Amino acid sequence: MTVIRHEKGPRMSQAVIHNRTVHLAGQVGHGASTAEQTRDMLAQVERLLALSDSGKSLILSAQIWLADMKDFAEMNAVWDAWIDPEHPPARACGELRLASPEYRVEALIVAAQRG
Repeated sequence: MTVIRHEKGPRMSQAVIHNRTVHLAGQVGHGASTAEQTRDMLAQVERLLALSDSGKSLILSAQIWLADMKDFAEMNAVWDAWIDPEHPPARACGELRLASPEYRVEALIVAAQRG
């Protein structure tokens, strides 16, 4: 059994690949608004997927957490512009207290590898 880990740290890896499935750690972004944080977070997701021989058209599922559901439309505007409209993943979104008060949005992504 082969398990590949990218960007390993003492607590977690940012991406883990097993059986051609890519599991990303929860990704957050920086910025003052939910839209800015979502754009930054999705850029991180895209970078990690590329590192893992995957891409946004291969995303299988996304769990998105918002610090406040009032930001749902703002996050969705960025998500909808970013996601591959021909290959939308299964997705869930809910409200949750995130790890740090400055975070407005976090996503957990699972994707397939190319090939």
